[in-house]
Amino acid sequence: MKLKEKAAQLKTDIPAVFLCLKDKNTPVVAKILAGITIGYALSPIDFIPDFIPVLGYLDDIIVIPVLIALIIKLIPNETFEKYRQASKGMWQNGKPKHWYFAIPIVIIWLLILWLLIKAIF
Repeated sequence: MKLKEKAAQLKTDIPAVFLCLKDKNTPVVAKILAGITIGYALSPIDFIPDFIPVLGYLDDIIVIPVLIALIIKLIPNETFEKYRQASKGMWQNGKPKHWYFAIPIVIIWLLILWLLIKAIF
């Protein structure tokens, strides 16, 4: 499979992983790892800061797909394939249909920002 094909497949694999989290057949380890992956992907804090040319984005290009691949390996094949087919309609014009999934992450970061400001002042 070529790199472009793998990148295109991530568009259906990421929503499929999200849908698998709701399934009772998904192991707890996969659910925890998925939560960590989502937090890392949406977090402004990276292993290598993004302002460092090339290397800053390299960790996102490598770390997130590796974590997604690990999660997929932990989920039973029949469960994942079922949700991969269901997730094909979740993308519209190259963008996800539902942005409200990011609300918990935004709330967590606002809480951290508020606590930081409160500690400083």
